[in-house]
Parts: sequence; structure tokens; C-alpha cells
Amino acid sequence: MIKGIEQLVSKVFQEQYGEAPIAESIQIQETRKDFEGDFTIVVFPLVRIAKRKPEEVAETLGNLLVNNVLEIEKFNVVKGFLNISLTSSFWTNWLSNLSSINSRLPKAESRGELMVEYSSPNTNKPLHLGHIRNNLLGYSVSEILKSAGYKVYKTQIVNDRGIHICKSMIAWEKFGNGETPESSGLKGDKLVGKYYVAFDKAYKAEILELTASGKTEEEAKKEAPIIQEAQAMLMKWEGGDEKVTQLWETMNAWVYAGFDKTYARLGVDFDKLYYESNTYLYGKDKVTDNIENGIFYKKEDGSVWCDLTNDGLDNKLVIRADGTTVYMTQDIGTALLRLEDFPKIKQLIYTVGNEQDYHFKVLFKILEKLGYSWASNCYHLSYGMVDLPTGKMKSREGTVVDADDLMEEMSQKAKEITTDLGKLEDLEETEKEVLYNSIGMAALKYFMLKVDPKKKMLFNPEESIDFNGNTGPFIQYTHARIQAILRRGKERKSVPFDEFELEEKEKSVLRLVKKLPEIIEESAVNYSPAVLCNYLYDLVKAYNSFYQSMPIFDDENAGQESFRIELTKQAGETIGFCLTLLGINAPERM
Repeated sequence: MIKGIEQLVSKVFQEQYGEAPIAESIQIQETRKDFEGDFTIVVFPLVRIAKRKPEEVAETLGNLLVNNVLEIEKFNVVKGFLNISLTSSFWTNWLSNLSSINSRLPKAESRGELMVEYSSPNTNKPLHLGHIRNNLLGYSVSEILKSAGYKVYKTQIVNDRGIHICKSMIAWEKFGNGETPESSGLKGDKLVGKYYVAFDKAYKAEILELTASGKTEEEAKKEAPIIQEAQAMLMKWEGGDEKVTQLWETMNAWVYAGFDKTYARLGVDFDKLYYESNTYLYGKDKVTDNIENGIFYKKEDGSVWCDLTNDGLDNKLVIRADGTTVYMTQDIGTALLRLEDFPKIKQLIYTVGNEQDYHFKVLFKILEKLGYSWASNCYHLSYGMVDLPTGKMKSREGTVVDADDLMEEMSQKAKEITTDLGKLEDLEETEKEVLYNSIGMAALKYFMLKVDPKKKMLFNPEESIDFNGNTGPFIQYTHARIQAILRRGKERKSVPFDEFELEEKEKSVLRLVKKLPEIIEESAVNYSPAVLCNYLYDLVKAYNSFYQSMPIFDDENAGQESFRIELTKQAGETIGFCLTLLGINAPERM
């Protein structure tokens, strides 16, 4: 349709004005919501050739299109914009011949292979609210990219070594009395996190004691016995000390078991895991091998750096004077290992908070200097931090919002609200519990994903679980309502659609259903589930407006009834498909 109109416009201008416009000047777009029409031709770029006022050019084009294109019913002109309306028969024919959603999207895995990294936690504490946004964003972007035709590998790098885990290990040795997840009843990640907080309290107490004895705060931070013990433990670990290694393996195993439970409830998964304890040595070797050729240089104290000042960055430390490595070294090794494991990958996508923007600029530049052309395709999916109405979180002080606790809270809020509304009285108790969790997770996920990733956000649990407005539960409820209509529709006899004049509200739903492939592509190009959320909300609003304004079931007009049932079916399938890409369940009943 669009291509045909472009060709007709070109032909008209050649015949009428002696010159065909260049393709870029024929601009056809979706008509804005405030105006009548299905699509709009922007006339302003064509005025130069016609040497007429925009309104005159638009009127001429509009009449020609109505007279030459059967599917165009009418037009209207608003200044330099020609708004075109398609016939009802165009829309009914389109709906009756509509293929499945997947067949309207790019062929699966046809556009190459990508890898998306997300989560990537430290093994010294449980996952928290910030990790939730990270996981939901990374998972949803992965699913959207799959729908856009890419083969996607979901991965994470587990930060399982370094001073952070040594802090928990030292504190457990000092204060743990052999406590385990089994003996304490705590999830393993929570138990280890408990000792990370205990370390910080002990460390602060020692700093106060040292400053009271005359040390400066800076001196006290370096000389506090407990931090020196943690640093010594790190050196032992890197040296392969058997006792330290055994404790490290034990406590990390506790954490992994805890993480697995959190991921399962959050509904995210991974195709491949990488561990810093394996990748940091690979990165260290790569750095060492490239000192002689000048990509890296060594200082007198033995530390190794990369000079990026000519690239608008700074000098970056990659190996400390004592021979230990930094995060940058590990990330270099991890990137190279990934390309060895998956040599067809055309892009690495890192889902990491925006406080690491500079880190990834440096990483990508170092990879370029090492001669890897694919480094220019690496992408940092940067996102803003999450705050609560109560303020920021501090993991060292134990004031983080625990991911497990938040998910449980959302489930309980869903239970309270649905019980008050009396919506689930016909369900068995086990079905209710499943649905409470489904609604709670929908509230959490949708609220997180509807905000543009680059923006900092405030998560408000109360607002997120409202059954009205731009929320996950509202969209789920519309999907469930549609399923109820379709169950009733199965009892009705389906007949071919009659020729009848469609209402504008019916067309609004059809336009949005038709727009899905375009939205998937826009979401993929921008790595933004927020684009999909906005579309989903618009579709749900349009369907509800249609549903509330006109009857679906009509004994006197079977053709129109069949059309509206099919319209409902396609809207429901589209809503359910979009919810799946967001990692949200689409309930059949609510």
C-alpha cells in the first residue's frame, strides 16, 4: 500500500509538474491520534516542485489517490498534511487474511547472533532492587531481539572473586561459629550477605578505634586489622591456598543456590555462565602479552596501564603493582572468551548501570587497540538507578531492598487487592496463590520496564499494582477479559464478515494490531522494552474503549459479530505475545 502510493505520487508529479520527487521527499507516516485518518503524507517537501501552496498540493494529491486507489475511502487536509482514510473493506479483508504473529516478524535467527549480558552479581550478597531492574531489562531485551530475528545468547559474568567475597569469608571465620544455610534457615546468598554487613560493622569499629588513638581516617582505613586480613586472604586465594580456596568454594556454592531460587521466581534464565575466577587470568595474560608492542606499559612500581589520552580518555590501570588484577582486566578476558566460545556473534550487549558508562568506553577502546574489529559493535545497555520512596540503598549497611523480599511483598499486595475486589472467589486456593504471584510479578516487571532504560526511576509498589491505569495488572486483566469473551465466542457460529462500515474505535484496534512488527523493530533498535510497553498500553486502552462502546455479540448481525470476535482474538494474541516478551504471564482468568 505505502509503496504503491509512493509510486503514484512520483508519477503524478512527473505528469503534473514535470519532475518526480526524490524518494526521501515522499514522507508517509501514521496519522497522529488527534486527527482522522490511517496514514499521512507530509506535503511540505513536495512544494518546491509543484510551486503551489501546501494545501493546494494536498488537495490535488488527495483527489487523485481517492480516484485511483480502491482502498482509499476519503482524505482531509490539515495545512501541509494530507490525511488518508482506508476503506472498511480494506480492514475487514486484512483481518480475515491475517497470518500468525511469528509469520509477520523476521524469520527466527535470520539476522545473525548476539550475546546479551545481564545480572552479573557479586557473590557476597543477595540480589537487590537494582539487580531486578538489570535482570528484567536484560531478559526482555533478549526476548525482543529474538522476535526481531536474531539468535540471542543470554549470559552473565559471576563476580566470584576479589576483596568483596574475602570480606564475607573473613567475617564468617571470625563471627560465624560454623553457621550454614541449613543450620540458620537462611538462603545461602542471604547468609553470606549477613557476614558482608558484619564485616563492615567491624571495620568501622576498628577505624573509630584507630582514629581515637591519633591515626588519620585515611591511615585508619588502611591499617584496620580486619581489612588487612581480607587483603591477605585475597593474596592467598590468588596463590591457590587450599584452605582459603575450600572456604571460597563452600560459600560461593551457598550463594549460587540462593541466586537460582531468586532467578526462578523472577522468571529469567541464562544460556551460558562465565566466572571471573576463570576469566581474569585470561585477561591478565592478554595484557602481559601486549606490553612489548606498546598497547600497555609498565610503571616502575610494576603496575601495568593503558594510555588512552589520545582517545579522549585517561590512563587506565589494568594490573596493580602487587600483580592483582582489576575489573577491566577481567572484562577484557571475558569478552575474548565469549568470542572464542561463540565465534559467529556480531555484537556483545552489556546490561550495566549508568555509573559504569566510562568503564565501557574504556573497555571497548582497549579491545579496539588489541585489534578486534568487532569491538566497535559492542554496546553498553546503560540504565538509570532505582530508588524507592524511602530513598537510596546501601548494601554495606544492610539497607538494600532484597529482591526476594520485594517479590514476596508484591505477591502479598496482589492478594490483598484482589481479595478486596472479590475477583477470584471462583478459583481454588492453589490457583489463587499462583495468580497472586503472577499479578504481583506483572506489577513489578511492567513498572520497571515501562520507564526508558536510560532514565533514573522511582519504584512505587503501591502505584505499580493498581488495577487501573498504565500497570501490569491492568493489562493482564484486559487479557483475561478477552479470554472470557473468546470462550463465549466459541459457542457462536462463525460466518464470513459482512460488508459494513467500521467504527473508528474498531479501526483504532486494527491499526495497532497491524503495527506490531514495526514496534518490535523499534524496541530492538533502541534496546528498549519501554517502547513495547507504551504500545501495549495503547492497544489495551484502544481495545477497552471499543469493548465498552459497542456490543461484540449480536444475534441480528452474525457477520459483524464474527468480525468483532476475530478482532478480539487478534488483540488478545497480540497482548499475550507482548506480555511474553516482557517476561509477564498472560492469565486466562482473573
